[in-house]
Amino acid sequence: MKNRRNRACILLIVFLVSWWSRKPVAVKAEGEQFAEQLYARSAVLMDADSGRILFEKEGNAVRPMASTTKIMTCILALEEGKTDSEVKVSEKACRQPQVRLGVRKGENYRLKDLLYSLMLESHNDSAVLVAENVAGSVQEFAVEMNKKAKEIGCKDTHFVTPNGLDGTDEKGAHRTTAEDLARIFRYCITESPKREQFLEITRKEMYSFQNIEQTRTFSCRNHNAFLKMMDGALSGKTGFTAKAGYCYIGALKSDNRTFIVVLLACGWPGNRSYKWKDTRKLMEYGLKNYQKAEFPDEEGIQVYIKDAVNKGNPYQKGEHLTAHIQKETEKILMRKDEKLEVKKKIPKNLHAPVKKGEQIGEVQYFLNGKAVCACPVIADETVEARSPGGCLAFVMKKLFLSP
Repeated sequence: MKNRRNRACILLIVFLVSWWSRKPVAVKAEGEQFAEQLYARSAVLMDADSGRILFEKEGNAVRPMASTTKIMTCILALEEGKTDSEVKVSEKACRQPQVRLGVRKGENYRLKDLLYSLMLESHNDSAVLVAENVAGSVQEFAVEMNKKAKEIGCKDTHFVTPNGLDGTDEKGAHRTTAEDLARIFRYCITESPKREQFLEITRKEMYSFQNIEQTRTFSCRNHNAFLKMMDGALSGKTGFTAKAGYCYIGALKSDNRTFIVVLLACGWPGNRSYKWKDTRKLMEYGLKNYQKAEFPDEEGIQVYIKDAVNKGNPYQKGEHLTAHIQKETEKILMRKDEKLEVKKKIPKNLHAPVKKGEQIGEVQYFLNGKAVCACPVIADETVEARSPGGCLAFVMKKLFLSP
């Protein structure tokens, strides 16, 4: 009897183990698994050509961004300031904490030299001097920074300081998101009329200059280690405060592909190398998984216009109008397993007259259900509206000009 009970218990245990092992186990998506491998609390990988976010980890989480702020300070100074202008050192600039150039009240500097100090060594006093030179004060410069951020398309960014040090005003704390910061950096390196000057400054390895009085000499060294870490590295900016942690923005170009990486809150003291590890990991992910693919060819588009003049006989209503898609680029960055969907938005009841070169609709391209590109549909020819005068002219021509 005892042996039977033992055998029954063993069989029951085997059954339960077997049943439990057959229960489905939750499998994390590839993106979730990859996100867990990153040290940064917020991270973004962007296609710089289209602005499409290829990967994000808490990309819309609002966080402080430390000295990565200075990319906005630099691009505004290049666009709105005069690089050969003289900058007089103020008391406010002298009071800025480390890291600083060490300017002295009453000295004079060239704006161009201060931009190298700003971007290579991340000097906080230089940032204040740049802001005061361009806008008259730090407060007014912050207004310009926020205005530019909105123009670029930032949704959750607010600038208070030109150097990224913690600050608060009536609209809240100095802050951004990884996605917004990627948009700003994309503007700096691909869209701004001063993008070439921005890249020249941020890629400089060493830069030396003097104050205008020529009583002091300074040397700046680029601290962006990523520039020598991977082939094709374009630009970047580091940042750190006790509140923000280590932050980084970087860009890389390879085989006609340009990637932007943004990292926020990527470790604190003792973890200085985390940002370089995360940057490499994200860039390698982009290089491995994303390739340029051509937009699908669309055959000639024809639109029927009921009230148009028929070319053969104006007494007959209706004419077919030919049109084409005006693409800004022929290729898009995408994964092999992604499929591009096309949706045409052309009015069903298009009315004459329509002029050659006029936009008559739009074609939208979607990846994974999200719109990635919208291209205008342009008329290839002019189509006139049917009118009594046109009909009369047709009749007169037939009567008097026909053989």
